[in-house]
Amino acid sequence: MYVPAFGASSSPAFGTSLSSFRSIMLMDKKGKFLDSDSFEFEKSSQRHLIPVSFYEFDAVSLLEKLRNKRMVFVGDSLNRNQWVSMVCMVESLIPPASKFVHFNGSLVTFKATGSFESPDGIYEDTEMLQGYEMALKTWSDWLDIHVNRTRTKLFFVSISPTHNRAEEWGKGGNKNCYNETEPILKEGHWGMDSDSRMMRLVVASIQELKTKEVNVQILNITQLSEYRKEDHSSIYRKHWDALSKEQLSNPSSYSDCTHWCLPGVPDVWNVLLYTYLLF
Repeated sequence: MYVPAFGASSSPAFGTSLSSFRSIMLMDKKGKFLDSDSFEFEKSSQRHLIPVSFYEFDAVSLLEKLRNKRMVFVGDSLNRNQWVSMVCMVESLIPPASKFVHFNGSLVTFKATGSFESPDGIYEDTEMLQGYEMALKTWSDWLDIHVNRTRTKLFFVSISPTHNRAEEWGKGGNKNCYNETEPILKEGHWGMDSDSRMMRLVVASIQELKTKEVNVQILNITQLSEYRKEDHSSIYRKHWDALSKEQLSNPSSYSDCTHWCLPGVPDVWNVLLYTYLLF
């Protein structure tokens, strides 16, 4: 038995057939699917944050929209988290003979032309915002040169919140998302690690790209994800190195409060992406 992350037949279905398509690192807590309480909150939070007419995720419509096209997730392990979510949301409708995932070290191999690096660049240690601004400049220059403006849709995913500081939701001590079972219910909660100055830099960069006829849509997932302290992979992820006795005696010390369980929060991100693509 499993509980889907969405409540309608046309919504994505997550079943045991997905096991070969899912990274151990990104599995649900204890390798299981959402319990009924989490499921109910998932439904209510999505319906609150996403217009009802856009809530239903129709995997067939998305696959038809993407026929003879390519959807590419570029970024770090959180973008990979979203990519795995998207695979799970659509793959059950594709015949077994027509789908595959190629494992080659990482979950997927990317092939790209051009480079984000300058062979002559010399970079010293910089303050975080300055470094982020430099990275955005390199990113936008690359898009300006390489992206086909008539054939490509571009999306920039905003900050994915972390929940490493339990004092943010009223708990004392050196605690984090470990053992959390309920979301943050305070409306408008904004974590200390989600730097709004970074998003202002993103907006400025995207506005500059627009003057060059490169259109980038921001996928703003930060606020809706801020509440979900209970949905991180926590201690239930693959660890590449053996844990020490000290770590095992203190689970919060190795709890992953950055990545997310699946089904879970990244599925909501993909509903938003689906909405922008189809409507």
